[in-house]
Amino acid sequence: MRLPTPPVDRSDDRAQVVAWVREHLGHLASDDVRASSVRGGQSAADAALAALDVTGYAARRSNVLPESSRGASRLSPYIRHGLLTLPSVWEAVGDAPYRDREKFRDELMWQEYSRHLYARVGKANGAPLRFETPVPVPGSAGSTWSGDPWPREMACMDATVGELVEDGWLVNQTRMWLASQWAVRAGADWREGEQRMYRNLLDGSRAANRVGWQWAAGMGTGKVYGFSRWQVEKRAPQLCARCALRDACPVQDWPEAQSGAKVDGPADLGGGPTDGGPTEPLLTGEPEAVWLTAESLGTDDPALAAHPDLPAVFVFDEPLLAALALSGKRLVFLAEALAELGSSGELEVHLADPVAELSGRRLATTWTYVPGWKKRSAALDVVALHPWPWLRRPGSGSLRSFSAWADRSHAGGNRGRSGGSRGRSSQRAR
Repeated sequence: MRLPTPPVDRSDDRAQVVAWVREHLGHLASDDVRASSVRGGQSAADAALAALDVTGYAARRSNVLPESSRGASRLSPYIRHGLLTLPSVWEAVGDAPYRDREKFRDELMWQEYSRHLYARVGKANGAPLRFETPVPVPGSAGSTWSGDPWPREMACMDATVGELVEDGWLVNQTRMWLASQWAVRAGADWREGEQRMYRNLLDGSRAANRVGWQWAAGMGTGKVYGFSRWQVEKRAPQLCARCALRDACPVQDWPEAQSGAKVDGPADLGGGPTDGGPTEPLLTGEPEAVWLTAESLGTDDPALAAHPDLPAVFVFDEPLLAALALSGKRLVFLAEALAELGSSGELEVHLADPVAELSGRRLATTWTYVPGWKKRSAALDVVALHPWPWLRRPGSGSLRSFSAWADRSHAGGNRGRSGGSRGRSSQRAR
């Protein structure tokens, strides 16, 4: 079913685009459709990048409250959906103070690593990579936790879960709190917690989010991240001060838990070729449209930039969205990005199965690292396939350790060498 193009809405409440999502996609949302404080679209992404100042980032990146003390950039939703590329953000902090620049770039490398891992092992990143799920020590605090793994009667959980649900964005520190509380202390199924977070985060990604949960729960390193009151008092002391459980804190002490038994993980985790897509455009015919995906919705999308005179087409994958049950905030964010693309060129928006909708059309598109894209593109007539803008091209080395992978990246001297030209816009884009 073809939908009208989402409206460009410059108002503060963004009522028009929210109404569009409610009308056309509301039946697929897991909650009431509303806008996050993080606005979608290329203009918002470019403005966020232009205002980026990572001075003090190394010292403040883990701050939670007050919000004015946070060092996090809030660029991650734009990076997740390709409105900002990792190479462009990497270059944008080139003149920052050394310690802050390197710490910030390490976070960009983590995003790149998660994409390399996803490109190689695909959905296998949903199973423990190196160690089984954490095992609470019998009789220890949390070993018999019952009820919601994120209990809202705890001020730290209430504030963090509230921000996740209401705004769809969290600093890295509170993401670790939630993952550890769920999987390490409460001993709940980490995949259910990851799904709950993924459903709400504007930057929700099966690549980065799953790896983050695995590392917090010790499945990636063999060492669990132990959430306790100590972190809250250090990063957000006002939460403990107002908590009804401050004199009977259920996370007062460090959780006594250890990682599970060592596992082999995916067969090719320790080494093997990683499909990074083409290094140059692969052209086998004349395309009639540019197929855009949720991984690359910026005006810098390589396929869009290479074929500026062709109509662009985006398909909201109705069967997939019905299964994922994303929050309305995420759908609004996507709609805002599409609205801007539609205002600068011809854009078709559909709600359907992408393969069924696009079958029979000669397509130009940008390669992505996502298994679902690979499956769907193989069933379509892609006659112009454009390279993904990697920060570092995937190789065949081990992906068992982020630090070892990052060290190889340093030694290779090719961090941030990938470039990119602007497409329909002359503007640019954590």
